[in-house]
Amino acid sequence: MSKINVILAIALCAAIAASLLLGSVPLPLDRVVGALTFQASAGDQLVVWDIRLPRSLAAALVGAALGMSGAGLQGLLRNPLAEPGILGVSATAALFASFVLYFGLTATSPMILPLAAVAGALIATLIVAAAALRNLSVVTLILIGVGLSSFSAALMALLMNLAPNPFSLADMVNWMLGSVANRSFADLAFAAPMAGLGMAILWMSRRGLAALGLGEETAAGLGVNLKNQRLAVIIGAGISTGAAVAIAGAIGFVGIVAPHLVRPFVRYDASRLLVPSALLGALLLVMADIGVRVIPTDFELKLGVVASLIGAPIFIWIAARRRLA
Repeated sequence: MSKINVILAIALCAAIAASLLLGSVPLPLDRVVGALTFQASAGDQLVVWDIRLPRSLAAALVGAALGMSGAGLQGLLRNPLAEPGILGVSATAALFASFVLYFGLTATSPMILPLAAVAGALIATLIVAAAALRNLSVVTLILIGVGLSSFSAALMALLMNLAPNPFSLADMVNWMLGSVANRSFADLAFAAPMAGLGMAILWMSRRGLAALGLGEETAAGLGVNLKNQRLAVIIGAGISTGAAVAIAGAIGFVGIVAPHLVRPFVRYDASRLLVPSALLGALLLVMADIGVRVIPTDFELKLGVVASLIGAPIFIWIAARRRLA
């Protein structure tokens, strides 16, 4: 394991530990340790095991999935501004979740919402993957993703406009803003295998990403099957992003910011960018979620809002530097 991975892994563990201590009501270290070892009061165990720990792990899982997906897509498209939303997966997953909320289907089962998000993500992934199988250009793939995002956003706006009651509208807005509040280990058990599968596919495509950094013609000359490489990255990123949306709703900019911040530490090698991007993405979202909990507001801010407030200025900085270059 490289030095940057070790540092980020330690920082992530420290952030998760801090998340157990901090919140609207901070807990001292001895009470947290007691709760983790089942030697504290029932109240402390409830706060640590049922509220804070699954919430922090959910933030870490979402950040890791989005960070690695962003790194994979940036390597595939050779563009530091690429991110999971560029495939239209996030928007389509959110659209399917909005349909469920619009028709009130969540009353039948709490798993309906994440299942709908996963279904939307898989459908978008299949559409883009089918385009990749036809050997369409990278620009065409991006345009298809942009089209899917725009169409899904338009349908979501229509659903909000036609919301039958303010409660359905509030649920849809909350989903679009993104949050890991009130997540449970059951939610993690549902999303983690899918996120793990997507990230494993991305990891297995790392050597092809390194070759693509030299250009498509050079990569093909080195024996890389460009069609299979595109397909692997698109499917891996799509599945990972779908898992992230299923558990947290729409979270933006992590997939752009995390790979960009760690790229100089891996000597701009796309094959070595995946793991540190996942670790930094997880770290960023865990820290952002801590901020959400400790900021003194009447109502808790949404994680997606805080992530965008941090990520958008960094995105502008990245775009400006690329323009100047």
